[in-house]
Amino acid sequence: MAEVRKLPGPPGSEGPESVSERHDIPEHSAAARALVPMPTDRKGKTRRRLRIAAAVVVVLAIAGGGGLYWWKQVHARLPAGISWGNGRIEADEIDIATKFPGRVAELYADIGDMLAPGQIVARMDTRDLQQSLEKSEAQTKQAQRAIEEANANLVQLRAQQVLADQEMSRARSLLDGGWVTKEMIDQRRQQLDSANAAVNAAEYRVQQAQHALEASQHDAELYRVNIADNTLVAPRAGRIQYRITNIGEVLPAGGKVFTMLDVSYVYMDIYLPTQEAGKIKIGTDARIVLDAYPDHPIPAKVSFIASQAQFTPKTVETQTERDKLMFRIRARIDPERLTAHADAVRSGLPGVTYLRWDPSVAWPQNLQGTP
Repeated sequence: MAEVRKLPGPPGSEGPESVSERHDIPEHSAAARALVPMPTDRKGKTRRRLRIAAAVVVVLAIAGGGGLYWWKQVHARLPAGISWGNGRIEADEIDIATKFPGRVAELYADIGDMLAPGQIVARMDTRDLQQSLEKSEAQTKQAQRAIEEANANLVQLRAQQVLADQEMSRARSLLDGGWVTKEMIDQRRQQLDSANAAVNAAEYRVQQAQHALEASQHDAELYRVNIADNTLVAPRAGRIQYRITNIGEVLPAGGKVFTMLDVSYVYMDIYLPTQEAGKIKIGTDARIVLDAYPDHPIPAKVSFIASQAQFTPKTVETQTERDKLMFRIRARIDPERLTAHADAVRSGLPGVTYLRWDPSVAWPQNLQGTP
């Protein structure tokens, strides 16, 4: 009959004797294995982690395969004679800035507003210029009064000149009859010369007053121009992208108030290798397809081709290195189309530009373009 050994009690209740007795339990005893705590199964956790990692890899592989399949479906249909490149749609940025240093008095636009050409967006404080304008206008009135006075003096002196000339003529006629002396003739000649000189001086004073009037008028017009320049307007049709300042801030000359996007100049820059870039010309027909609107290709034209390559060393000696040359090419959207869809113009959207450098090749159906 097998010997029955004492089983261990609850944890913490056994003493040194009970612990020694535990080691005497037969290894083949099922009850003993159930009662003795087993170590943590680390291999099980490792297997679970490996399964999760494998599932993630499978999902990424499926997503990558789907993206590759889509890419091949899109670009595999391109016939020879059409090149393509990735880029982002961009619009020219225009800074609306101050011409003179001053304080921002009023703002009439904010971020996201659509502006028309010539629309007022801000006014600067022009009280000092207004005072200078009033001073110049007062000087203009003073110059006008001076001209009137100089003309009146000129009329008076011309009358005296006429009288002196008449007296000189009578004295000469009397001298022939012996009725006057030669001394009288000299006096009349001196009076006539004096009258002539006075008339000339009066004419100069009239001209001087006229010049003073013109100068004051120019000053007044200059202040009006400066006041008008302190009224900031949108130079082109576009959308406000940034508002850089607030009312009350003092800006230097050239201080930026707004940055707007010119919706009439929208383009996408792409890069093509030497072999393909050499076939592109200014005016080449293009299509821009944005990732956000894959079913709406936008007609465009090539407006710029870089004269220097990028991403490569300056000195290229071998055919392999020449194949690495990349040239920047810009495809610009028709301004009239942009005007009709100004509200839909966005900047920074990624997409693809297709360039048809062979005019005999027809655009695929998915790149025909939208009205």
